[in-house]
Amino acid sequence: MAATTSTGLMARNWWAVLIRGLISIIFGVMVLVWPGLALTSLIWVLAAYIFVDGIYAIISAFSHRDHYRHWWLTLIEGLIGVVAGVLAFLYPGITELTLLYVIAFWAIFTGIMEIIAAWRLRQEIKGELLLGLSGLASLIFGVLVLLQPAAGVLAILTIIGVYSIVFGILLVMLAFRLRSHHVPATTRVPGMSAM
Repeated sequence: MAATTSTGLMARNWWAVLIRGLISIIFGVMVLVWPGLALTSLIWVLAAYIFVDGIYAIISAFSHRDHYRHWWLTLIEGLIGVVAGVLAFLYPGITELTLLYVIAFWAIFTGIMEIIAAWRLRQEIKGELLLGLSGLASLIFGVLVLLQPAAGVLAILTIIGVYSIVFGILLVMLAFRLRSHHVPATTRVPGMSAM
């Protein structure tokens, strides 16, 4: 019963996953189209993205806490995103290397949390592979950033842009998969239990 309720709740909120994916795609395109952005501008845009993504994760955690036993993992992911975003806003003059490590560890932690969520949801929804792939993309991105810290932030803009677009596309695909699971209350057959 809890699994069905959790799946139904995720399906009802498919649009939130879609918005998160679209924001990620827009951010990635901005980074690729304007590679000459000043470092400070990049930090502001990245900080805003990480902060908004963290807020989304926190809202998602609290809205699923009654139906998803491990909701606190999503909450931790969101809190780390909010803290990383706020730190980048408050200290835009931090060294490039420090910013790289903040980005890398945020991406690695986010990736691990999404892979865990996909593993736990594998029997509840059919789109869990897309969530797992987005987590894997995030994890690989974080590791690549850690392996090339000397390259500097501006030198890895292509990696940041491509990662963001791939991550966003996977989330958009997941959102539409979740949407196909959503059955509006008005189309339910009388006598059927709520999904």
